[in-house]
Amino acid sequence: MTVGVEVPLVKMHGTHNFFVILDERPPRVSDYAGLAKTLCRFDSVVEGADGLLVLSDAPGHAAEMRIFNADGSEAEMCGNGVRCVARYLVERGAPDSFSIATAAGAIGVSVVSREPFEVRVDIGPVTFPADAREETVAAPGGPWTFYDASVGNPHAVLFVDDVNAADLDTIGVTLNWLERFPNGTNVHAVQIVDEHTLLVRHYERGVGLTNACGTGAVACAAVAIAVKGAQSPIEVQVPGGSLHVDWAPGETATLTGPAETMFERTIVL
Repeated sequence: MTVGVEVPLVKMHGTHNFFVILDERPPRVSDYAGLAKTLCRFDSVVEGADGLLVLSDAPGHAAEMRIFNADGSEAEMCGNGVRCVARYLVERGAPDSFSIATAAGAIGVSVVSREPFEVRVDIGPVTFPADAREETVAAPGGPWTFYDASVGNPHAVLFVDDVNAADLDTIGVTLNWLERFPNGTNVHAVQIVDEHTLLVRHYERGVGLTNACGTGAVACAAVAIAVKGAQSPIEVQVPGGSLHVDWAPGETATLTGPAETMFERTIVL
């Protein structure tokens, strides 16, 4: 990592999923994984986060976003993080609608309101494996049946009677050790309130329990529609607030939710 360089950071959150934005236009840092592990600790200068979002130039897009989890691993996509990046870019001159390059492909974003600040994200298609959409695994409190879905990144969705009673931390660790998830997976416990409302808790790979997971909210809503009779649009109530998902089989999904700026701070590496 470059030493003696001043680096401005912005801490933001989307439904209390906390991120540090590092604008690398031009690049100054050589070890993003190491910086993520340092900044995401609660005793760090930014008082912790769930991930580090690194911005770089991307021809044809407003920017490229890379996502580094708290453990330094890199994720393909982050629905809450991309809303935060959208607000960051809009407040620095970007138009209200544009695209952001990610490892999961180009993601379209648009500002739907400024007070409160809300962003709609074109997440893209939700896909299910062709061979098996559900599987049962033994874990404390189980066995548990989960549904496998991809929203540019992997998700395991479990339906429960009481979302707060599920030992999600243990279930999340168990599923992340399965051979079918060689790169890990995000795990979600879902309680159906009615055909348009879900209660959801999240275990994110590389992080652990989080207040919200944007792509996870989309995966949960899509699976609920596909196999449980839920109807779009879906309000997904998570510990950090509420997210709204629109999806129909064979179509792309949209995710709408808030993006909040907490503070800006300059550090010296």
